[in-house]
This record gives sequence, C-alpha cells and structure tokens, in this order.
Amino acid sequence: MLSVRQLHVNGRRDDLLPPTSLQARRGELLLVSGTRQDQRTALALVLSGRMKLSSGELLWDGRAKTKHLRAASSLVDAPGVNEPEQHLSVRDLVTEDLALIPRRYRGALLSKPWLKVNRFEDIAGLWTEQLAPAKRIELLTALALANPHTDLLVVDSPDRHSADPADWLPRLRELAYDGGRPLAVVATVAALPETWTGPGAVIGNAVPDKDSSPENETEDAK
Repeated sequence: MLSVRQLHVNGRRDDLLPPTSLQARRGELLLVSGTRQDQRTALALVLSGRMKLSSGELLWDGRAKTKHLRAASSLVDAPGVNEPEQHLSVRDLVTEDLALIPRRYRGALLSKPWLKVNRFEDIAGLWTEQLAPAKRIELLTALALANPHTDLLVVDSPDRHSADPADWLPRLRELAYDGGRPLAVVATVAALPETWTGPGAVIGNAVPDKDSSPENETEDAK
C-alpha cells in the first residue's frame, strides 16, 4: 500500500507541490486532481520515487526507503520526463523501454516478439504521435508492466491526450482490478471525471492537523 501524509516539495518561489495526503492500495485506482501540470508531474515523480520530498511522510508497504518504492513503481508518460518522443516509432520505443528493465528481470525480451505477444504488431510502424489516446495508454502501461516487479503504476495526466475519460479510464481501471495481478494505480488528472465514483484526492488537500490522517484526506469523487 502507498501511504502519503503531508507530502510537500519546495519550489523556487512557491510550492512545487503543496502539502498533500492520500492512500492507494493494491487492487485500487486512485485519481488525484490538480489544475497545474507542474504540480501533477511533481506528485507523480515523488510517488514513484523519482523526486525527493522536502517534508512529509511517504511509505510503500510500510517502508520509507526510496529504493523500495522506486523498485516497485513505474512512472508512465510524465511530460518532459519520460513521455515518448514524437519522432520515435512504436517499434523503437518498445526496444528502448525493454532495454531499461533490470537485466535480472529482462530475460530474452525483444521488441518483435513482445509486440506480437501483446498484440501491438499493427501499430509497430507508427510514430508515437500518431497513436490514438486509448492505444497510447494501453501501450505505455503494457511496457511499464513488462517488469514483473512493478506493483505501483503512476500515470501522469492521461487526460491531456483526450478530454474523454473513455479513452484512458477503462484501461487504468482494468489494470487496478486485475485479479491475476492487482496493482496500486495512481493517475494525476486536471479534474476528476463527472462519472467517477471511485477514490479521489486533490493536490494540496493536506491541512496540518495532528488528528488528520490519509484516510480522512482521501476523498471519493461525487
């Protein structure tokens, strides 16, 4: 389980990430809304162990060490960080991403058989900028899960590619509630979809209070 209390990151002039608290369990999709892209990306980076927090508490399965969090998490499509380059073909993207998997987990993963097994052969020759939003999120999350030790999926602003939640929400829900491999899935979004009834939180929701807890500060969208 991911447990976050009063997570805060300093910026040059104002907070890069204002104090935020939340929880995400395996087998659950949590949507976290924030109007600013830089704050959404900062949260995604911290939650996946790729950015240092200035203050607060961040635990993965009860452990505070960043190395445990980073080993268990995958960051997906963060703008300016690891979003696919537009001039890259899907085939080359798959080759590059598979090469990043730690060698002890990688085995004999090669792009051509991986594309076939995962049913992406039909888009292998496309540029990443040509991908439809639904296919993009399907491909990028599949690549993230090529590492068998990924238990936490952090997806940065999938709604920036499509205002229609039907283009990205079903895929994230499917991954979170997969009985064969239940994941803790967190997605940052500009706003919670009107139809969303699952767990939700807001960036900057944490008010310093000794009686407050992530359970109280994580709210369901209405």
